[in-house]
Amino acid sequence: MTAVSSAGRVSAAGAGFLDKEHTIATAGFNRWLVPPAALCIHLCIGMAYGFSVFWLPLSRAIGLTAPKACPDISLVQELFTTTCDWKVASLGWMYTLFFVLLGVSAAIWGGWLEKVGPRKAGFVAALCWAGGLVIGALGVYTHQLWLMWLGSGVIGGVGLGLGYISPVSTLVKWFPDRRGMATGMAIMGFGGGAMIGAPLADKLMNYFRTPTSVGVWETFLAMGAIYFVFMMIGAFRYRIPPAGWEPEGWTPPAKANAMISTKNVHLDNAHKTPQFWLIWGVLCLNVSAGIGVIGMASPMLQEIFAGKLIGLPNVGFNALDASQKAQIAAIAAGFAGLLSLFNIGGRFFWASLSDKIGRKNTYYTFFILGIVLYALAPTFAAMGSKLLFVLGFGIILSMYGGGFATVPAYLADMFGTQFVGAIHGRLLTAWSTAGIIGPVVVNYLREFQLAAGVPRDQLYNTTMYILCGMLIAGSICNYMIKPVDSKWHMSDAEVAKLQSASASADAAGPHGSYGIGFGALDAKAALFWLFVGIPLAWGIYMTLLSAVKIL
Repeated sequence: MTAVSSAGRVSAAGAGFLDKEHTIATAGFNRWLVPPAALCIHLCIGMAYGFSVFWLPLSRAIGLTAPKACPDISLVQELFTTTCDWKVASLGWMYTLFFVLLGVSAAIWGGWLEKVGPRKAGFVAALCWAGGLVIGALGVYTHQLWLMWLGSGVIGGVGLGLGYISPVSTLVKWFPDRRGMATGMAIMGFGGGAMIGAPLADKLMNYFRTPTSVGVWETFLAMGAIYFVFMMIGAFRYRIPPAGWEPEGWTPPAKANAMISTKNVHLDNAHKTPQFWLIWGVLCLNVSAGIGVIGMASPMLQEIFAGKLIGLPNVGFNALDASQKAQIAAIAAGFAGLLSLFNIGGRFFWASLSDKIGRKNTYYTFFILGIVLYALAPTFAAMGSKLLFVLGFGIILSMYGGGFATVPAYLADMFGTQFVGAIHGRLLTAWSTAGIIGPVVVNYLREFQLAAGVPRDQLYNTTMYILCGMLIAGSICNYMIKPVDSKWHMSDAEVAKLQSASASADAAGPHGSYGIGFGALDAKAALFWLFVGIPLAWGIYMTLLSAVKIL
């Protein structure tokens, strides 16, 4: 049973340590402790972007020094074989499992998360993500691809979805004055997870490698243990504000913004509004364009610039020998790392900027600037300017990440904060869809161009113009977004009826800071930020170290 004090605080008598009531903040708590808690989870699950570091070692798990290939083996046979090495293309299906399951699980369990709170969701996410790695390790050890797909892909994918959305509504409620910045701080961790995880995995595989093992299953177990600890720290540091809480000294803007609603739309009705599907289209089209580039970043740079990357300006890709191709492959890996940096920085920069210029104007910027940069990419390539090419795609990837970080605040503006986490979960099906559309368009168009005899340095010209078309469609969706019709708004009585005792008090009781969240960083919050900042700084350092050869 919960009890609401006159100050708006809630006691958690009889509540379990995972229950929502047990996570309500009390006087003296600093709201700046919540973003690093979210980062503890997002930096771990963000390793999903870096899983390709395992593909080449896994493709020779049996042969050890070289793949033990079975040329005529089918994908179904690969799932169960213990005598043939897996193809890299078959391992790559893990990405599809990750991002499809992320969107599906977020959509299915988003409503549950709103009821039970972020701690329980974070706890389950840790069990699924770390547990999936353990099961995946068993699949690698027994050489059963289906078991690795089930563990790391399916169960881990559920952990991705729950972990990704676990802090969204909590951060929006803690930072009503800076919604975009708050979600940007957390979601940038998902973009940065691979910068930490990929070099860590490489070092662990080298440490565990033996004459009889490539070191992958051991690395899965080690990383599973590390991630479990970090995610548990994040889950148990989550706190939610008490009823009626507002930041110290903050008052809602006197001038109403038509694009920021003070009312709530019920989860069951959000998808019935045109605004939901227009924002769905905005996210899907922005992500489709960006994710296709991410997947082909390395080969794109190699094929377009070829010998220019190693001081041979007149040598095309096909004329390079094996050692030269290995050199440019290493440089292209640095390009992919630089894009990750822009991806991370964009999540914080653009989401924070959206607090100043509005979400709609932020997405207009994404689409208009993106169209210009995609259209100019073939020109940059024809000029042979690596600097302009890399900078252009860096800005594009910053807007790709910024789109993810800005959309939760966009949803809160449209539908209110009551169900924003669950609505965001359902909207992430746009990501799942984009994860199929983007790579298919880029990859298959490349194959078509190759078959048609198009030179390798011009393979991606048509692709860039098609991606411009996607962004034009996205800008149209963004233009059509208007405030939600008042017929979908919940009344105060409906909100109070659906909420717990603490939230009911929020609708009718006093408002104030109650001694919570006063000021900025204190010593405790600074230490927590340092705790998550050190591994992130290490990941950035390792990325820059591998990227310095590009320019």
